[in-house]
Amino acid sequence: MVVARPEVTEPSGGNAGPRGRHPSRGTASLWGAAARPALMVLPVAFFALFFAYPVTAIVGRGLRVGDAWRFGAIADVVGRPDLLGVLWFTLWQALASTGLTLLIALPGAYVLARFDFPGKQLLRAVVTVPFVLPTVVVGTAFLALLGRGGLLDDLWGVRLDTTVWAILLAHVFFNYAVVVRTVGGLWSQLDPRQEEAARVLGAGRFTAWRRVTLPALTPAVAAAALMVFLFTFTSFGIVQILGGPAYSTLEVEIYRQTAQVLDLSTAAVLTLVQFAAVGGILAVHAWTVRRRETALRLVDPALTAHRPRGAGQWALLGGVLATVVLLIVAPLAVLVERSFGEPGGYGLTFYRALQSAEASGGTFLVPPAEAVWNSLQYALAATAIALVIGGLAAAALTLPRTVSGGARTAGRFVRGFDALLMLPLGVSAVTVGFGFLITLDEPPLDLRTSWILVPLAQALVGVPFVVRTMLPVLRAVDARLREAAAVLGASPLRAWREVDLPLVRRALLVAAGFAFAVSLGEFGATVFIARPDNPTLPVAVARLLGRPGELNYGQAMALSTILMLVCAVALLLLDRLRPDRSAGEF
Repeated sequence: MVVARPEVTEPSGGNAGPRGRHPSRGTASLWGAAARPALMVLPVAFFALFFAYPVTAIVGRGLRVGDAWRFGAIADVVGRPDLLGVLWFTLWQALASTGLTLLIALPGAYVLARFDFPGKQLLRAVVTVPFVLPTVVVGTAFLALLGRGGLLDDLWGVRLDTTVWAILLAHVFFNYAVVVRTVGGLWSQLDPRQEEAARVLGAGRFTAWRRVTLPALTPAVAAAALMVFLFTFTSFGIVQILGGPAYSTLEVEIYRQTAQVLDLSTAAVLTLVQFAAVGGILAVHAWTVRRRETALRLVDPALTAHRPRGAGQWALLGGVLATVVLLIVAPLAVLVERSFGEPGGYGLTFYRALQSAEASGGTFLVPPAEAVWNSLQYALAATAIALVIGGLAAAALTLPRTVSGGARTAGRFVRGFDALLMLPLGVSAVTVGFGFLITLDEPPLDLRTSWILVPLAQALVGVPFVVRTMLPVLRAVDARLREAAAVLGASPLRAWREVDLPLVRRALLVAAGFAFAVSLGEFGATVFIARPDNPTLPVAVARLLGRPGELNYGQAMALSTILMLVCAVALLLLDRLRPDRSAGEF
């Protein structure tokens, strides 16, 4: 059933408001203007306290010598030819990775949104699993496929390690799910009859898609592209392992300057450069995408999916499945195979070793297997935080703009707030982790020994996914539905609960899945703040990979396999949850 869209007509005569405006429009704007600041209070406070404060503190420490500021260091660092080369490579590889990911993943988004076939839920979970893997594990898996003695080397004598192609393919592997789930979530709710109507009027299949469906998908595609760009712009583990000494991103250089060279001044300047570049990209995104957002007719996803029809659709499904097998399943299979490998054959030696702290050679104070339970607890807490903060922020961004004289100023503030929510994806996780260590260690914010510190860091990365997943759907809801609720006396909270929530519950589940997945796989900041007696799965995997010995390597592969299974099960459970289809909803 199609979502009801009541027609709100302009009244005539004495019933019209000033300048003939319908009273409901003014009412909606008034309560929207009043509700937005209230909704923004908690997200702004969260980001100010747990993002802006730690990052500002660590950058300030790097730019100060005693009581004097060293602003001249900015010009010195920015003018270095080697660092300009790092910045250029960071930018163009991020753009290339984003374009390649969209090209490969958009057909998958269409297949999962519009086709109904056996194993669809399993496929959706499989393509999301790579997103939770630590980047060091992704790099190791692709090195086994593309490097010396890898699959390509054995079959055709071709090696792609230490080339940019290995980096680009690994980035597509890592971010495929971002496009599939972000774009596919909205695509599955678009009414296909609008495109069918265009074809009845004489438009070809491609023309109808380009003129009707593509404009509706533009906000979701732009949101997915933005997230992919930010992740690849700040790529660390993948570039470090697959690129070798020839390639370095800003994130890799910040880590090298901080942890190896101990040059906090250069690291602070590079962080500012990264911050400025990301801020510019976010400003362009906010300015271009917001102008193309319109209300859409959203329908129940179950009514839009159908079995493939004709040879073309079956070929498309087959092509997507083949892409998933070659690009995603093959690297994951390498991890699983190596987790069972042992001298003389296959067995459970590495999995049994996870039960003992001594087997890791002193790497952990507790058995590595406890990292599974730790990660689940942290991820659930981080997901809850991200949903609350991201949900409030998304609701604030979708409220109608004020009609007062300060509308333009308020609009700039809202766009700035929108950009602020995405900054954690574009700022070095190394900087955030160090910032937590030096700022959250004194009362009243002495959280160094508190378990909540890790979920807070993970939620910083989860919030942008919640916001970007929910915004296209929330902004597609017809504003007249909210206006009608306001005319009938509904408060802003009740109008959101009765109008928006039933339409966006599926997007909320997708957002929860993303937040949970990214929390499970967060490594950059967690590695600095996770306590030795409470490691997470990514931290445990990285520590095992950093120690020599076949047993440590095998345990790392075993933990990576467990991480994949935990993620797949969690996502399958979320995909099975469906909103109640009661009367009046969908």
